[in-house]
Amino acid sequence: MSADDQQFLDLLSSIPNQVRRYSGDVAEYVDKAVDGAAGHVREALMSASWLPESMRPEAPLPPPPVQMVPLSTYERLQGWIVRHKILSGVFVVAVSYVTYRTVRHTKLLRKTRRAKRARNGSRLEVVVIAGSPTLPLTKSLALDMERKGFIVYIVCSSIEDEVLVQGLSRPDIKPLGIDITDPTSAGSSIERFAAYLQTPHSAVPRAKANYLTLKAVLLIPSLSYQTSPIATIPPSSFADLFNTHLLHPILTIQSFLPLLTSRLTPRQPSPTPPSSHPRHHSHSHDDAPSTPKVLVFTPSIISSINPPFHAPEATVCSALSAFTEVLTSELRPLAIPVTHVQLGTFDFGPFTSHHHAITNPNTTARRTGPNNPNLLPPAETLQWPEAARHAYARNYVAQSSSAISAIPAGRVRGLRGSSLRELHNVVFDVVDGSERACVVRVGLGAGLYGFVGRWFPRSLVAWMMGIRRVDELSTWKSGAVVGGPSEEADSYHGSASGSSGTGTGSEGSENGEASEFIAVAGGANVWKED
Repeated sequence: MSADDQQFLDLLSSIPNQVRRYSGDVAEYVDKAVDGAAGHVREALMSASWLPESMRPEAPLPPPPVQMVPLSTYERLQGWIVRHKILSGVFVVAVSYVTYRTVRHTKLLRKTRRAKRARNGSRLEVVVIAGSPTLPLTKSLALDMERKGFIVYIVCSSIEDEVLVQGLSRPDIKPLGIDITDPTSAGSSIERFAAYLQTPHSAVPRAKANYLTLKAVLLIPSLSYQTSPIATIPPSSFADLFNTHLLHPILTIQSFLPLLTSRLTPRQPSPTPPSSHPRHHSHSHDDAPSTPKVLVFTPSIISSINPPFHAPEATVCSALSAFTEVLTSELRPLAIPVTHVQLGTFDFGPFTSHHHAITNPNTTARRTGPNNPNLLPPAETLQWPEAARHAYARNYVAQSSSAISAIPAGRVRGLRGSSLRELHNVVFDVVDGSERACVVRVGLGAGLYGFVGRWFPRSLVAWMMGIRRVDELSTWKSGAVVGGPSEEADSYHGSASGSSGTGTGSEGSENGEASEFIAVAGGANVWKED
């Protein structure tokens, strides 16, 4: 059969389908035309007067009335969701997140937090807190960790600190004397502490001796910072600040690194009977002693938004954050977790005495409360030099009355800080391995100000704090800077003669390193007092 024949057969086979379709269209058209004609005839006969009443066709019944049925609540809600899909999706996500947080928070509150003990009840786990015993945060964490079954050691650098630790009157809170400023002495102290951990101990006489396990090292830098314009802070204050708030914590961690990166005690079986736990659960307990943890605490509110007049705290906290990230990267291959705990605002009421500096308005001393940094009241701006007061006083006073100034004192716009129980729970979860995040934010304002600092423009944050533009600056006065033209010329000539090797300054230097250091005056700043 040729292709033409096949084409002809296909055409013949499609004819019935086309005839059926066309006939259906014609029939539908005829039906509509007949129905229309019948309607017209019916209307004409109904209106004809010559036709008897009995022979007139009846009028068609009217369509039934449409009954309005009110929508149910479910149908209205369904219609609203269909009309607002994006808003409905956002609402579902928000409700799901709040539900998750609520369930998780409730579950964590009900969690039993206790340190492991030996079968005879003696304590096995040791926590070292490297922080000043005068800080309320140090006291709070030490008492809570001791209450939960840990043996707590607080690093002390002086006899006064040891007396404060002994004043807590807790047998399992002990001082650990380490002089960080003397590397040789610090190394010897760490070696003695390591030898102590390598020796089995018994809680009571004739009891079985057990090895102690170092669980964590908690680094708590000082939380007290001065607030003042950069130009009014003496260089010596910056030097002291970096020494006490930045260098001291770094040297403390450096001293403990040999202890953290070595296994001190042999792997011990779990003190819990193996029949009460699955095999994989007891294995996790065996691995716990080999991974001590490092926790670094820093305030996060000021360093998140870097507000004006907070240069000391913003600088030190940012530097500690960078140091913690580097430390995390170095210790991660060694299976030593490092957690950066970014603190918000807490209520330290039970751990602080009555704030004399706040209740006594006539005092001119700096506020040195444990949770209230060295805030300068607006009245003390009168002690600044005239040029500095003219440039910064108005914005400083406005910023002091904003929410930021109240944060270190434990309040945000009249709100009390978070409960210390929240901090204690987070610290324990990090120590026992339940919380494995590298960065943990805890406390009132920690997460909020972190979000503001990450996404809000700096100019908007400054405007919300009351910072406004200074339209008129003071007139320049000759010699307004410490070390005016004459002193600058003298210092220049002195440095030139010292570099040429003919001056007396080069004779007192060793290996030519004296030119790399800056001589810092005791109480001077960039402004010259009149």
